[in-house]
Amino acid sequence: QVQVVESGGGLVQPGGSLRLSCAASGRFYDIPLMGWDRQAPGQRELVATITNGGDTNYASSVKGRFTISKDNAKNTVFLTMNNLKPEDTALYYCNMRIRSSWYSTSTTYWGQGTQVTVSS
Repeated sequence: QVQVVESGGGLVQPGGSLRLSCAASGRFYDIPLMGWDRQAPGQRELVATITNGGDTNYASSVKGRFTISKDNAKNTVFLTMNNLKPEDTALYYCNMRIRSSWYSTSTTYWGQGTQVTVSS
């Protein structure tokens, strides 16, 4: 049974920073892709992704402010968010594309979501 659990989030003032974490547990072969989405009222956005080779991709709205990284040994992905703006307020979800074996296709697992609120 694979589980994906997020931590971090909270309330921060504009210009502040936060770090989100997301860890996968259970039995599986590898995680070809990890990423973060966010959900604001009426809008869902892909925030960032990172491949198992370390290639990253960012939404234009967060480029230069957010950094996605990972710890392969701990099956964990991080989202470091700097210079936060009120428009970054959203429910953030991590997602992991996980393979159960070397010959299987991947399945996407989602974290439970963590709220980030940017407000003075």
